[in-house]
Amino acid sequence: MAIGAEFSASASAQVSIGLGNGSGSNTGSGAGAQLPAALIPFRFQLSFRQSGAGTSQGSEVDVCKGAFAECTGLEATMEPKVIRSGGVNHHAFQRAGQVTHATVILKRGMTDNRHLWKWFALVSGGDYAARMDVDIDMLDGAGNKVMTWSLARCMPVKFKAADLNARATEVAVEELHLAHEGLTLSFPKA
Repeated sequence: MAIGAEFSASASAQVSIGLGNGSGSNTGSGAGAQLPAALIPFRFQLSFRQSGAGTSQGSEVDVCKGAFAECTGLEATMEPKVIRSGGVNHHAFQRAGQVTHATVILKRGMTDNRHLWKWFALVSGGDYAARMDVDIDMLDGAGNKVMTWSLARCMPVKFKAADLNARATEVAVEELHLAHEGLTLSFPKA
């Protein structure tokens, strides 16, 4: 008996994660099946909302809306918990562990708008409740929202001004690093 034949009879578990057909996508495997169009990473916009208790909670704040050239760090990592059971020497059990989120880094060309610096100075000066919720909308080629990454209760943890160099010819770029308390992904209703 071949080794492959032994393992082909083993049972496999299936997990449903609620994937549905998106608009414009054809999940059929027959001839003529269309794949969804790939998204272009340079079509995005950001919006900021006040977070926390108070009468102005949820209202949009004008903090450089749509003026960002780069957004990195949209990631979440789950550390698995390894459980070693007595008497089971050939493997360890893997269980879901705590999820951590990366720091999101926003970069934009410097202007005379000082909103990012004012927010950082406010929080670093002691107003730790000056949090904002941030929505990062990915857009298709026509400018329609395709998906939205939402960051909960963001707090600026680093501000970096552009490096000054008399021989430089590039646009001056400043960056803001955001720590947040949650990352969610949503899709517009069709």
